Amino acid sequence: MDLLILFGGFGLAILAGVPVAVSLGIASAGYLAFSGMPLVVIPQKMYAGMDVFVLLCIPGFILAGNLMNNGGITERIVRFATALVGWLRGGLGLTNVAGSMLFGGISGTAVADAASVGGMMIPGMVRAGYPAPFSAAITAASSTVGPMIPPSVPMIIVGALSGISVGKMFLAGAVPGILMGIAMMVTCYLIARRRNFPREPWQGFGELGRAFASAFWALAMTALIIVGLLSGYATPTETAVVACIYATFVGLFIYRELPVRKIPKIIVDSAVSSAAILALVGFANVFGYILAAERIPQMIASTVLSITDNKFLVILLINVLLLIIGTFMETIAALIILFVPLLHLATSVGIDPLHFATFAVLNLMLGLTTPPVGVCLFVCANIARLPLAPVVRAILPFLLTNIGVLLAVSYIPALSTWLPNTLMD
Repeated sequence: MDLLILFGGFGLAILAGVPVAVSLGIASAGYLAFSGMPLVVIPQKMYAGMDVFVLLCIPGFILAGNLMNNGGITERIVRFATALVGWLRGGLGLTNVAGSMLFGGISGTAVADAASVGGMMIPGMVRAGYPAPFSAAITAASSTVGPMIPPSVPMIIVGALSGISVGKMFLAGAVPGILMGIAMMVTCYLIARRRNFPREPWQGFGELGRAFASAFWALAMTALIIVGLLSGYATPTETAVVACIYATFVGLFIYRELPVRKIPKIIVDSAVSSAAILALVGFANVFGYILAAERIPQMIASTVLSITDNKFLVILLINVLLLIIGTFMETIAALIILFVPLLHLATSVGIDPLHFATFAVLNLMLGLTTPPVGVCLFVCANIARLPLAPVVRAILPFLLTNIGVLLAVSYIPALSTWLPNTLMD
């Protein structure tokens, strides 16, 4: 009965349109009240979930991304991507994906990518003759690359939950993120050839060089983050602070497009975004504490292992579960609730924790592009001023492509483990 109240309350709150963080809090409070446990457990476990040093990375990287974005980064990255691939058939679609890959190294979040790149690219693609549903779909699909290429907020969450080095998590996502981008660009090109989408004129190597020079300081931020982590001179949290200082300097003195008067508002907006994520972390930690008290992780592991202890089948079952969960639960909430139980299951059949963490994050990123709670879908459909249905139909080829990359990363551990083990061991 207690678990019925827990899961029933959470499900009803979600169906009623209550935000995920609040839904977790309502369900947890109902469970504690019915079971006779003191409600003081809620603030205690919320604080315990948020009182993790590495989580300080989150406001740092969000602020750095917002500073760079308000300092003219999006336009420069799109210009460079257009000069690089815009001359191919379906060039603006390819530019969209390439821009998301480059922008992902700045923002660390898919929603920021979808809103920033989409705000420029979706209207531009429609004006150039691309169908609006396709324009919105490729923007939503490509935004999922952002959290795979460092820095990455979901990777920070996983590091805090599991004790895996955040630096290793960042590097583990790099190759899968690049594979996702390449796969979506190939899919876009094939669709563009079949549907005879337009291409942009080749602007010459001179424009390519000028566009690269213009975007250099923005792109260098990713290199700064990775070098800081690999050198051992800075922790992830310290790297995030350095990134904020760097972003402010570039925006004020190099690009000169970051007005000083806007900085307080950028800080406040970043604080609000960070607070929303950390509140979700706190409420999800309460929910996860209840699941642990009810021995749900052990039940999941024993149930799956009673079906099979074959590592390859367990990977398949985990992926199917996460794909289903990702369709109706927000990424960070799903990670906090399910990651530790599924990590226990994965390690029990010999799956490397770093490998598991990478394909788990990648899997849940796909949930951002699937209804009913695909946040990136809603953002891009709203920018394109379209109902959700045509965007969902248009995104299916890209979703299938990304599932193919997910399976490759799931069954070829070296795609996620080789780079961090080579550079950080």
